[in-house]
Amino acid sequence: MKTPVDLAQLVEVMGDAVIVADRTGKITLWNAAATRIFGFSEAEALGQSLTLITPERLQHRHNVGFDKSMETGTTRYGSTLLKVPANHKDGRTISIAFTVAMLFDDAHQVTGVAAVIRDETERFLEERQLKQRLAALEPK
Repeated sequence: MKTPVDLAQLVEVMGDAVIVADRTGKITLWNAAATRIFGFSEAEALGQSLTLITPERLQHRHNVGFDKSMETGTTRYGSTLLKVPANHKDGRTISIAFTVAMLFDDAHQVTGVAAVIRDETERFLEERQLKQRLAALEPK
């Protein structure tokens, strides 16, 4: 027997950020983990562009890719785990890993995208330190 799932509760209690944007790139869903990871409250994020968390140097590339996905109804990333820098409200850059999925209505028209995002900043910094230590040990 299937157990009914309260999807709103599920999204809210997840440890990973769940962010949904409509086809114009405006944020329509922002869970508590998104607030914890990015520093912006739900009220601050809802209705804002995804560029809120996209570093300025990556915004053009993000916008081009997003627009293409909205036109074609596909993303070239599929279930690939993407690792990119992102903006925190306090101005620092964080490292995130996420998957993205296209959203469709009943007529199979694109309505937007959903992303599940994890903060990888600590792991990224540890990896970088390990690489630096290894490089220092290698003969020159």
